[in-house]
Amino acid sequence: MNLNQLETLLTISKTMSFRKAGELLNLTQPAVSAQIRSLEEEFGTILIDRNQPVTLTDSGKLFLEHAERILRTVEDLKQRLADLSQTPQGHIHIGTTTSIAMQILPRVLFYFQDQFPLIKTTIHSMTSSQIMTSVDNGSVDIGISYLYEKYPSLETSVLYYDTFELIVASSHPLSRYSHISIEKLRNLPFIMLSPETAGRRFVDQVFRTFDINPQIVMELSSSEEVKRMVELNLGAAIISKLSAVNDLHHGTLKMVKVDELEMTHPVGVVYKSGRYLNSAMHQFLQDLKGMPETQFLGSE
Repeated sequence: MNLNQLETLLTISKTMSFRKAGELLNLTQPAVSAQIRSLEEEFGTILIDRNQPVTLTDSGKLFLEHAERILRTVEDLKQRLADLSQTPQGHIHIGTTTSIAMQILPRVLFYFQDQFPLIKTTIHSMTSSQIMTSVDNGSVDIGISYLYEKYPSLETSVLYYDTFELIVASSHPLSRYSHISIEKLRNLPFIMLSPETAGRRFVDQVFRTFDINPQIVMELSSSEEVKRMVELNLGAAIISKLSAVNDLHHGTLKMVKVDELEMTHPVGVVYKSGRYLNSAMHQFLQDLKGMPETQFLGSE
């Protein structure tokens, strides 16, 4: 058995065709068939049902699971060996919220692409709770998220602090106020973030404390969607101040201070405790944690 045979089996499982697998691997169809036949002879079982479309047998499916693990181990070994060259390189999967991805990451990633061109990044947008779960199960390498919950298996480091503020359209009746009491929020139509988001959990907690049952006219999954609906004066909202900075600057939205909402919320980087950090992750974490807070809160 060799790695080429495992890669061939993996490619066949994806393409469901000996011919297409050969094209992707730069092999002739007889060469592809010979590799699979050699595996079947070595392990004494049929791995592939040759009828069209080509499918894996039960033995083939079991074999594929182990083949994928072997190939991942080999890739990890290659990365560790490459790290010995001391040149930060590799691919990082980052999980973060939509508002952070739009407001914070452009500045951060521009710096990394300029300084470390061999570090590639893929951004996955998700809620804060999903970020924690994804970092914990390894589906993303690093998370940047609101730090509300403690996970014993995760390492966290605070990058900056954000607040959640009341925003309204410039034509909204409350826009003429700079400061109001939370009592004025009773019976006010609200556009809310979806219940699984960090911002919504905070708002729900504050409203429960003051026995306020908000009139929710709409629930949306991201701050960007919420802002657009608020601009149309369909309701007020409570969202991350940082996500609204640009809109406040241009006057499309108005922020109204509410004392009871005045609480800072830590935003930080999250990664799996004890996991191997390749050179890309090590460099990314080192520089990210070393950046001043102004790098994240920079003027829009």
